[in-house]
Amino acid sequence: MVPAHAAPIEVAPAYGNKALAVAASKEGAPYARGASGPERFDCSGLTLYAFRQAGKKLPRTAEQQYEHTRPVPSVQRAAGDLVFFPKGSTVGHVGIYAGNDKLWHAPRPGASVRLERIWTGNVRYGRAT
Repeated sequence: MVPAHAAPIEVAPAYGNKALAVAASKEGAPYARGASGPERFDCSGLTLYAFRQAGKKLPRTAEQQYEHTRPVPSVQRAAGDLVFFPKGSTVGHVGIYAGNDKLWHAPRPGASVRLERIWTGNVRYGRAT
């Protein structure tokens, strides 16, 4: 029995888990600015591609994706949610939360799609709606 004061457990919609699996399947794909797959990706291109393959449409840029999602408190984040990294007054990077404080992302030029520990507490989580 769950105590009445317990916060509800959040579960990302099924398409979040599908998008997560798609992103993981692209491990090793090279970063390319402005690329959205299927062989090369930038950060928002990877999330765009992964969610499209899962049947969910997202806008193109990290900032637009942030504005298109429902904010999720970090204590309610779930695998398949989007992880946004603020940069000044905008959003500079995005990835897909994989659980255990890790995300799948296309980090930067010269790198490739990979699973990595979230390196900062200054992140926001969003759930595609």
